[in-house]
Amino acid sequence: MKKLLTLTAVLCTGLTLAGAAMAADNMAGMKMSGGAMDAGASNSTALTDAVVKKVDPSTGMVTLQHGELKNIGMAAMTMAYKAGDETMVKQAKAGEKVKVRVEDVNGTLTIVKLMKQ
Repeated sequence: MKKLLTLTAVLCTGLTLAGAAMAADNMAGMKMSGGAMDAGASNSTALTDAVVKKVDPSTGMVTLQHGELKNIGMAAMTMAYKAGDETMVKQAKAGEKVKVRVEDVNGTLTIVKLMKQ
């Protein structure tokens, strides 16, 4: 009986180790890019093409006609956003093509980066 238990334990251990080795070997040829981790990294700094439609210095709002804002899940549209700082308001001119990054800052959709094209 003791030999049977020992043989069973050795056999189970051997099968477990063989399965782990085979699983590790199968991962060697797999492409690991393009997963959820990569998606977050590429979206963390992505800029979106936009056209400045209106600038309101009194409120610090910039109206943009923009493409999809993937980082906040917003479809392409025309909408006014709070400028992240006064420099953006001073630099932006109606009709200009720009690249923007819009983020939710304390519950307000805010332009955190604006670059002229």
